[in-house]
Amino acid sequence: MFDRWYADTFRKKLSRPYVHLVFGARQTGKSTLIGSLLANNRQVVRIDLTQAQERSRFLVDPDELIRLCRSLPQRKAPAYIFVDEAQTVPGIFDAVQHLYDSDKQRWRFVLCGSSARKLRQSGTNLLPGRSFLHHLYPLTLAERPPDPARPTHSISPLPFPWPKGADLHNLFPAADLETRLLYGELPGVVTAPQKDRANILRAYALVHLEEEMRRETLVKDWAAFVRFLRMAALESGQVLNYASVSNETGISQPTVKGYYQLLEDMFIGVRVPAWSKSPRKNVLSTPKFMLFDLGVRHAAAGLEVSRATVRSNPGPLFEQWTGLELWRRLRYLGQGELYYLRTRDGAEIDFIVERQGRFIPFEVKWTERPTLSDARHLVAFMKEHPKQAKHGYVICRCPRPLALADNVTALPWHCL
Repeated sequence: MFDRWYADTFRKKLSRPYVHLVFGARQTGKSTLIGSLLANNRQVVRIDLTQAQERSRFLVDPDELIRLCRSLPQRKAPAYIFVDEAQTVPGIFDAVQHLYDSDKQRWRFVLCGSSARKLRQSGTNLLPGRSFLHHLYPLTLAERPPDPARPTHSISPLPFPWPKGADLHNLFPAADLETRLLYGELPGVVTAPQKDRANILRAYALVHLEEEMRRETLVKDWAAFVRFLRMAALESGQVLNYASVSNETGISQPTVKGYYQLLEDMFIGVRVPAWSKSPRKNVLSTPKFMLFDLGVRHAAAGLEVSRATVRSNPGPLFEQWTGLELWRRLRYLGQGELYYLRTRDGAEIDFIVERQGRFIPFEVKWTERPTLSDARHLVAFMKEHPKQAKHGYVICRCPRPLALADNVTALPWHCL
């Protein structure tokens, strides 16, 4: 079992007498992590709703869960009931509420899901006041160390230390930047032999996504959705342009908007809002959209999963990788938001972190020799927000941190 940043926090929360809802895209390691945390418990019941026969039985009779749980022997320690892909049987949530309200100590429910679409559309009871919500994401730099290693004297602009008391035994294999841009950060991909990674990613795009859509009957015209998914992957990291995607795919704009929402509901898409606190009048208000993992992005776009794909245009991929790393940290830390800023006359800041009353602007440059000209938009932003924005960063490929100005630092990617 590889170390996950969220494992220790999750372990402590699991001991609390609440229902635990665990969401995240498929293959982010949810079931593996839950299984490892429950391995030492004497009484664990797993219900795997990815299996068609099991899913059909509970769809017909969700109250079977009530009878199953009541049949378990009563002990001092609670029995853990782990339901995988719980969103496929929304009635399960009502059964869980009935059991929880009847006895908060006898059972501990862990409901795991890779899509919130059906739950949101059906108005499913998400157990307000009775549940803890957890999310698991692809790997961060903390879990998968950089190669080269981070200098000990470097200070991150968005610190992401391991939780106090975390017991680390086995970090994921270290990787250089090009490898990350090529294969992404899904646990099952980065631990697979390199010769198998491209095939795993293609299967994810072609099989897992199709299976997910068809199982929840989310898409009626599969061919149209495939065209959309390819275009959305190719446009990943760009400002959303519904009209352009609609024209390129022959799909109506309302349907395109619905498909983008679907990717978010399945935790496959990340929306980065536009910065709205600028005194400038000509800033764009449309969000950016990124697929949650670069390896999946390449496969979904129909691109060859090879180093040639990365080397042909590495800058935009590097920008997406940086944005996803910042976004995952903010989601795990539970405070702060990620934005971007772009004006109609071309001024742009790739990412702005707003956290604890501070604004931290980032530019991402595919260069080993950054200069102050790379930070001109950062400097302008900090002049507009002198109280909240004290320091800006150029994330790049220089070997060590460099001071470009008193309030601007060029930071190697592995020091982020």
